[in-house]
Amino acid sequence: MTTDKASPTSHSFYSQRMRLHYLDWGNPTAPPLLLVHGGRDHCRNWDWVAQELRDEYHILALDFRGHGDSEWVQGGSYGHSDYIYDVAQLVHQQNLAPLNIIAHSLGGAVSLRYAGLYPENINKMVVIEGTGGPPSIYSSELPHIKVREWIEAIRKTAGRVPKRYASLDDAFSRMHAENSHLREDQARHLTLHGSNQNEDGTYSWKFDNYTHVMSPFNLTEDQTHDLWGRIEAPVLLVSGRESNLGKDKKEQAAQYFQNAQHKMVEDAGHWVQHDQLDEFLGLTREFFAD
Repeated sequence: MTTDKASPTSHSFYSQRMRLHYLDWGNPTAPPLLLVHGGRDHCRNWDWVAQELRDEYHILALDFRGHGDSEWVQGGSYGHSDYIYDVAQLVHQQNLAPLNIIAHSLGGAVSLRYAGLYPENINKMVVIEGTGGPPSIYSSELPHIKVREWIEAIRKTAGRVPKRYASLDDAFSRMHAENSHLREDQARHLTLHGSNQNEDGTYSWKFDNYTHVMSPFNLTEDQTHDLWGRIEAPVLLVSGRESNLGKDKKEQAAQYFQNAQHKMVEDAGHWVQHDQLDEFLGLTREFFAD
């Protein structure tokens, strides 16, 4: 593993008039590699992966709208199509295509849809736990029911205030409780970069509470599979054995792609890149080298 540490530089780009944030790990003459985080996460989630791969690639890691150090949506409506636009804008503005992508969870689902829309822009993709997602996003409920439920959910969210923690240690305890596989230093790092201090001295997570509510307008499961089928580039699907997300369908997803393989990682949950970093890096390097 790399022993010397690099520090990324912070940059901004604009997506639908919002100022979004991304990190650039340098090495601009190397092949581009985009790292895409999951829901209510942030780009510093990738620091360990980026440290190990920065000598081989020009790595950029973005913060989706409403996440990390990016601006929140005015009005609070978040949907897959908006996140896809964020990816498309960064790739376009920084002239990254064709590129490799590593993406996790929500970021994986979004990146796969982007790749289906622009297959010519993708060299290879590694997607961690990104083919499942909550059943609600593929709900077959009638539109008027889905939209009414969305209205009620937004109204309920409007009455919520961000959770406040008395100290960083309290926020760290919450972070660690969510993923027992995390080392203490990992959990503290993610907490430090994933929280802001409030005016009264307490701490809250950086993500917008409205990201809990997804737009009621979404692709169906069949339409999603059709998009996956447009991806010409090789895809590596990675799952954690201990994760419950899409548990019954993880190994079935590869059938919908032109060229995909699935790897199950033992002793890992939803955050495979944290839980089994060395194994994940080994799988990724081998896949990219083929």
